[in-house]
Amino acid sequence: MTLRIGLTGPIGCGKSTIAAALAERGGVVIDADDLARDVTMPGSPALAAIEERFGAGILVPDGSLDRAALARIVFSDPSALHDLEAIVHPAVRPLIEQAVAAAESAGAPFVVVEAIKLVEAGYAERCDEVWLVTCSPKEQRKRLAGRGFRPDEIERRMASQGADLVARLGPYAARVIDASGTLDQTVRRATQALDAALRSRDVQA
Repeated sequence: MTLRIGLTGPIGCGKSTIAAALAERGGVVIDADDLARDVTMPGSPALAAIEERFGAGILVPDGSLDRAALARIVFSDPSALHDLEAIVHPAVRPLIEQAVAAAESAGAPFVVVEAIKLVEAGYAERCDEVWLVTCSPKEQRKRLAGRGFRPDEIERRMASQGADLVARLGPYAARVIDASGTLDQTVRRATQALDAALRSRDVQA
């Protein structure tokens, strides 16, 4: 039986690092952000809906989505972010379900769905376990700066998620992984969490 793990947490806290470590252990990782890019390619219904809602200014000359321009809008306006998610999430969900089904059919020992809005988009209810990745706000800002975000962008992104994000997601989480430390420490914690999750699955089976 394939174990379904939902991986979530604030931006910049290490979800992708943990997902990569889990993939090395033989799991299949499904990145909701990657699928969101797929469903908003030129000519897609989702992109047409985004253009209708936000205007042609969120497109670059070749007709593809200007993600930076869209981010400036939605991460400073909660209602705009809500509208964007209402367009994208329903388009992404079937792709996630298809990818999970394919992984299970292939006999993967576990599958990881990585998504910031795992709970809000309704993916968590389809997972056996939800893992919440956290780090200190100081480390979060440092990592986002290292990814090229300007200070004002960092604050907007963090504010858009809410200061209580970890507290809100906590009740859904079977495991909480603090990724504030070194890469080796984070990978070790993720590996230990996986071993415990697989043992629990085997006991329940």
